[in-house]
Amino acid sequence: MQPLRGTLVADLTRLLPGPFASRELLRLGARIVRMEPPEGDPLRSVAPAWHDALNAGKESVACDLRSVQGLAFAQALCDRADVVLDGFRPGVAERLGLRVPEGAVWCSITGFGAEGRHAGRAGHDLNYLGWAGVLADTAPGLPPVQIADLCSGALAAVVEILGALIERGRTGKGRRLTVSMTHGAHRLAAHRLGGEPAPRMLTGGLACYGVYATADGRFLTVGALEPKFWGRLCELIGRPDLVERHLDPSAADDLAAVFGGRPLAEWLDLFDGEDVCVGPVWTLDEAAAEFGTPVEGRAAGLGEHTEAWRAELGLAG
Repeated sequence: MQPLRGTLVADLTRLLPGPFASRELLRLGARIVRMEPPEGDPLRSVAPAWHDALNAGKESVACDLRSVQGLAFAQALCDRADVVLDGFRPGVAERLGLRVPEGAVWCSITGFGAEGRHAGRAGHDLNYLGWAGVLADTAPGLPPVQIADLCSGALAAVVEILGALIERGRTGKGRRLTVSMTHGAHRLAAHRLGGEPAPRMLTGGLACYGVYATADGRFLTVGALEPKFWGRLCELIGRPDLVERHLDPSAADDLAAVFGGRPLAEWLDLFDGEDVCVGPVWTLDEAAAEFGTPVEGRAAGLGEHTEAWRAELGLAG
């Protein structure tokens, strides 16, 4: 399904959250035109493989927003677009003089929103998660993926944009949207404010919900929260005596000793087809072989589509 076929997105974002969001819109059928500065998105040089994976299939125009000509080019593209996506700090687009038509959906992905004492604060994913309270249980440990950037930034922006496009279909009017990665990251954990079913339930406080080393230095994930899953797990590993210790944190030592006795592959064979909520900690390559979607097309060279778009917009010459 490509429900956004025929939708033009002008993408002014850089680095990770915005390009991830526009990649999702591309997957849904939208046409994405990236407006990059003359030096290009910094991700091109900092992490070229990431850049190519995030931006394959999109178009690129070089556009210096600090120049009169560049701003006119950007404005003409925005005038044509159904969706405008930016990652500027609040007020930057307005100071540059960039406008978006009433019929377009304009979405800004920000660190802290457009208002309040943090609005102009600089930050990256780790900062947003820290401010949001998400790291409280695991600090000083670092998350392995950019949760605020990708979930409360990129995917939240996609949700808001899709909702605004549905509304536009009814009213013909666009909408100005601001996504805050910090506010959104806090929402991811806010359901826990009323207390936990068990202390540190998600971060090692329960034997039935954790990660265990195997004999070959690999790891198993155990998520046997429900008694039926836990009971079957205990039967399969030959420890029926642990069934009554479902919520006993000290049972983790017993599980660790058992799982450390066999390599990962043997455990996976044993649990295959069983209702036990147990799985491997796979490498990215292993996971890609099973669950990955190949990247289609290629990432455009910096400014590859500049002249074609200038001509399309009547700005050639």
